[in-house]
Amino acid sequence: MTKKVLLALAVALALAAAGYWVQRPAPAAPGAPAAPAPVAAEPDLRPRLQELVAAQRQIIVLLADEAQLNPAARTAARTVGQALFHDKLARSQALEAELAALAQREQGRGYPNLGRLLDFIESEPALFDADRLAFRELLQGLQQALSRSGTLDAVKLHKRLGEDLEALAAIEQNYEKEYGQIFSRFQSRAIEQKRERWDDYLAALRKLYSREQVLKDQGVVLGYSPEKLAQLDKAAAEPPQPGLPPKTLLLTFDDGPHPRYTEEIKAILRQYGVPAVFFAVGRNLGSVAADGKAQLGAQAAVARRLKDEGFTLANHSYSHAQLSKASGAALKGEILNADALLKALDPQRAPLFRFPYGAHSGEGLAILQEAQLQSVMWQIDSLDWADPVPSSIADRVLRQIDQAGRGIVLFHDIHERTVKALPQILDRLVAEGYQFAGWDGQGFSTKTRSAAAPERITTGYRHSWAVVIGIDEYKDWPRLQHAGADADAMRQLLQQRFGFAPERTIVLKNQEATRQGILSAFHERLAHGGLQKDDRVLVFFAGHGATRKLSSGRELGYIVPVDAAHTPERLATDAISMSELQNIAESLPAKHLLFVMDSCYSGLGLTRGSAGSGFLRQNALRLGRQMLTAGGADQLVADGGPGGHSVFTWTLLQALGGKGDLNGDGLITGTELAAYVAPAVAGVSQQTPAFGSLPGSQGGEFVFELAAENEFLSPESNQLAPEAIALNTKLDAAQAEAPGPAAAPKVADLSGQARPLAPSPTVPLAARQLAQRANDRGLQLYREQRYAEAEAAFTEALKLRPEFALAANNLGYVYLRQNKPREAVRWFENTLKLDPSRAIAYLNLGEAWQALGDATAARKAFQTYLELAPQGAGAERARAGLKAG
Repeated sequence: MTKKVLLALAVALALAAAGYWVQRPAPAAPGAPAAPAPVAAEPDLRPRLQELVAAQRQIIVLLADEAQLNPAARTAARTVGQALFHDKLARSQALEAELAALAQREQGRGYPNLGRLLDFIESEPALFDADRLAFRELLQGLQQALSRSGTLDAVKLHKRLGEDLEALAAIEQNYEKEYGQIFSRFQSRAIEQKRERWDDYLAALRKLYSREQVLKDQGVVLGYSPEKLAQLDKAAAEPPQPGLPPKTLLLTFDDGPHPRYTEEIKAILRQYGVPAVFFAVGRNLGSVAADGKAQLGAQAAVARRLKDEGFTLANHSYSHAQLSKASGAALKGEILNADALLKALDPQRAPLFRFPYGAHSGEGLAILQEAQLQSVMWQIDSLDWADPVPSSIADRVLRQIDQAGRGIVLFHDIHERTVKALPQILDRLVAEGYQFAGWDGQGFSTKTRSAAAPERITTGYRHSWAVVIGIDEYKDWPRLQHAGADADAMRQLLQQRFGFAPERTIVLKNQEATRQGILSAFHERLAHGGLQKDDRVLVFFAGHGATRKLSSGRELGYIVPVDAAHTPERLATDAISMSELQNIAESLPAKHLLFVMDSCYSGLGLTRGSAGSGFLRQNALRLGRQMLTAGGADQLVADGGPGGHSVFTWTLLQALGGKGDLNGDGLITGTELAAYVAPAVAGVSQQTPAFGSLPGSQGGEFVFELAAENEFLSPESNQLAPEAIALNTKLDAAQAEAPGPAAAPKVADLSGQARPLAPSPTVPLAARQLAQRANDRGLQLYREQRYAEAEAAFTEALKLRPEFALAANNLGYVYLRQNKPREAVRWFENTLKLDPSRAIAYLNLGEAWQALGDATAARKAFQTYLELAPQGAGAERARAGLKAG
């Protein structure tokens, strides 16, 4: 905090102590009219804050040293702690609404009361640092409310709130260690922080509360043994939970949907390709009238997006009441009203139910059986509803998973702390080979596709099919050099990067690619192989193309099979015309179909469709039949691409590797693909690629979804060969000279007429997704040895997501490649603070210390790497580093 801000805060506190919080009117001048009656004083909201702190403290006292409690006491503490939390949550939401109303009062009349509230939070002597974490989400909501006003007073309050939230973030970081750790002095912000020991804090709380009294105040008295409790209520025995194989987890999220955090959690799960079950509270979805009719509310849209993207929605009661204490119509209503709202969202809703707090009864289980609902409990409790520290949550979950080896994990999608903890947990679990189960309609299975799998992308594809054809060894036509390699590269890219399953990828090379073989692939293997209306089909052809002039004067294009005769009069019988391909496109039931032809020909006019607002939603409803070709009639396909590819296919591969994502949303549409490939290829060859929609298309776009890059850069990371880098530089320059998507670049259709391409609308992304895209871009630039640009991209990723260990490592490695080892050391050390188990960062750190001449530090880093990854890819380099030291 600057001296200026400290001085201002000191003056403000002094004025507060002197009683100057209320503005005092100046004395009236003689003969002046009487002053208006004073406005009624605003209610003092500070006691409401104290209630939040009290609830937070009681939860801490309940759960401190829980490992030392017997099972009954532990269960009671968790159950009551959850009840206290939901009471605290309701109070916080009500207070947040009142604060938002104050922030919107005319002429800023609510601001003085908001100032008093912040004074309490910042400087109340009775508050400990840890107490103030109870106010974080409340302050975030207030900051959002103030952002709607542009007045100077609102801006000042907004700035003050920002400083308070930064102070709370600092407090949170300093409480990341387990209980009992001594904390160092914090950097002061708007809240003056004090040095504390957790044990001292806990001891102070225990003077205020006892676990037993808290339980008793909440209606729980301990004493009966587990055996006695089982005898008293045998009917409450929980049904068997779904069995899961070893190293298999089912992730579940309770209490949502939340308007902010559910979306962020969904994005994280999609990034890792992990399914999950979201147990929704009914009243968050809407209301149910007396006649039983469900009325969905605003937050139902969040749940609908979860369902649409492949996640499972389930029942968590209507109001989150403790159902073990309910009976009769009230109990039945809690279960069935929430079920009615879920059915309004999805008539085929998953028949899963979770009792709030896990508190069930024989009567409740009987109602579930009658409603054909299945109770789902959990074995691994994150305690994210009680623990405000993300790293502590992650550590707790991972320890329990290490012990159990499998199970159902309980989270809540209503906390920012869960959003922060989830990537830490998933990074470790994925690295250790855990698999994740989802609901498949009948039970829990790892065979269910996650919402992030490429076959369930944003546009709603069910399956992805490909027909890949490459012909070098023609009988009568000149032999080609690149077509086979092009086909192999395209098959590999589709399967490895975009999730096209091998069993749904039809590959025809050389002697297999006869006219009959190609037509059979469409008419038999696709049409009768299970292709459905929500699938997509990509057709890639690398080989000869030809154009024949008809008696009408119109030109007709052909692709040439391996067994076609090299005579014009035999084209009609031996080759496959564009008209036949158009008929095939219209006959296939797939939603979207894209032909990519690395051949040159003309003879089929293509239509154009323009994309409007709501692109992704509309695109899922429209058929799409598109074609991209390498060039026009009488043009030769240019060889000379790196790796034995044609220039067109090399450019196509680069586009699908990420360069074709022109608007940075992680999706590459057919239009974006053409907008990159066509001007780039035309700029470095004598070809003019063509693109458009086949007649009969309804304007739908074939869409590729880019998978998130997860490579930690290291000495083992691959980079492009010099000739590939040189061609990519030319391609990017040629593409950059053409107008961007917003300016509608002109690309020829198959008749040779230049037409503007409709731009692909930008899809809004959360900060976490933008950070991933920036990191992905940095990896592309690194592979092309464009280190300064890569550095900027990784920096942007860290600005968007400061805890992004992957980007931190990659930034460090780019520094190292730029001969800046000192900076590299700092970033590798930052990486290890964020992810201490990341072995590759120790190898990188060792090389950076070696470059600085510090043999001792380098040896320590190399040794740590070998302890973590003795058989890792960098083990030989680490051993060589030890010998050199």
